[in-house]
Amino acid sequence: MEKILYLECKSGISGDMTVGALLDLGADEQVLRKALASLPLTGYTVEISRVKKAGLDCCNFLVRLDAEHENHDHDMDYLYGFAQNREEALEGEGHHGHHHHHHDHEHQMAGTEPHHAHHHEHRGLRDVLDILSQGDLTEGAHDLAVKIFTILGEAEAKAHGTTLDQVHFHEVGAVDSIVDIAAAAVCLDNLGIHEAVIPVLNEGTGSVRCAHGILPIPVPAVASIAAAHHLPLHIMPFAREYVTPTGAAIAAAIRTRSHLPETFTLAKVGLGAGKREQAMPSILRAMVLEVQPEEEQSPWEEDSIWKLETNLDDCTGEALGRVMDRLFAAGARDVQYAPVQMKKNRPGWLITVLCKEEQRKTLEALLFRETTTIGIRRSRMERSILRRRKKTVETALGPVAAKEVQVPVLSLEGSPTGETETRLYPEAESMRELCTRTGRSWQAVWQQVLGDLARAAQKEG
Repeated sequence: MEKILYLECKSGISGDMTVGALLDLGADEQVLRKALASLPLTGYTVEISRVKKAGLDCCNFLVRLDAEHENHDHDMDYLYGFAQNREEALEGEGHHGHHHHHHDHEHQMAGTEPHHAHHHEHRGLRDVLDILSQGDLTEGAHDLAVKIFTILGEAEAKAHGTTLDQVHFHEVGAVDSIVDIAAAAVCLDNLGIHEAVIPVLNEGTGSVRCAHGILPIPVPAVASIAAAHHLPLHIMPFAREYVTPTGAAIAAAIRTRSHLPETFTLAKVGLGAGKREQAMPSILRAMVLEVQPEEEQSPWEEDSIWKLETNLDDCTGEALGRVMDRLFAAGARDVQYAPVQMKKNRPGWLITVLCKEEQRKTLEALLFRETTTIGIRRSRMERSILRRRKKTVETALGPVAAKEVQVPVLSLEGSPTGETETRLYPEAESMRELCTRTGRSWQAVWQQVLGDLARAAQKEG
């Protein structure tokens, strides 16, 4: 029976909330402590306890730096600057302090040497990856942690106008942030769940003060991650920050689905506590779903998508080229231009855009803004799509990124047998890279790769 992780981010998401929720789901605490102890990091302890949030019993994961004997929230530094600025900034935001009720504290796991002054080390991405590579992490946990840090690095680079190689993390390079992300990766790997549903991230509004001035909510790193990875956001009427950069990066790294299955069994529920007191209880609820057998046998899933259409006969080719680029950048799933014959014998173009509900209004506004249209037709369409997963396959020419799908097998009468066969489809960008690297033609590379993928699919099938 297929297991799926569902993160209900009604109160946003952060790194510590995620780790707490995963531990509450059943991730092995001793496996986590052993993995964290293997990292070449010092000057901290990890505390895992039970706390009450809105009367609910939650798991609290806390990274305590040796120099501070209070709850430390590194994402607060991202928002408000370092410790000397935090209280002033929080007072300006109407902060009322933390009122957690702690009980059943577990033993602490400490780094080796205590620090005498709390500071944020500035590390580059390579420094962070070196730390992860020296730890005793499973391959799955290591790769996921690298993926999360890379997503954060890309967001930092975009925010600061630099490259991924040149960007230096601030709070992300600090000890507590590395521990948060490594812990999330270890817990996810330990649970052994590879599918995650995250329909939407609830975020607040307004602005916050950081070391460099006033930032709007969502903060730039969160906005960049949401845009790059098509994470739907829902803005709540609360003037606070609910989605942290670390939380957004974790969501982007693990999200494989946007909709819940039609039917499922709820196997486990975990509650992770946040550190801030806000209008919405600071709780992340994680659930393990078990898909019903009849749905598990089906290689496809059903959902809905919007189709937007408009006809144009007075828009230039140059303008339409830009429009297509902007539509894709804004989250369109597909954009098509088809020649049509319009009234008064005018040749024109039919623009068709496919998108999810979360992007529909934005894309409609973009069409009105960037084209000459004065009307857009729209229809909601039900669709069936094969379940897919991304993987890298070794071929005779080198590694190739591919999509793996399970295709239904039909009987001689044409009815589904309930069995499936594996198919692998190479990604075009990966094929282009092979052509460039080997100097071979597209056709030569295509034939070689298809043969290698077919053999790989037979082994898996």
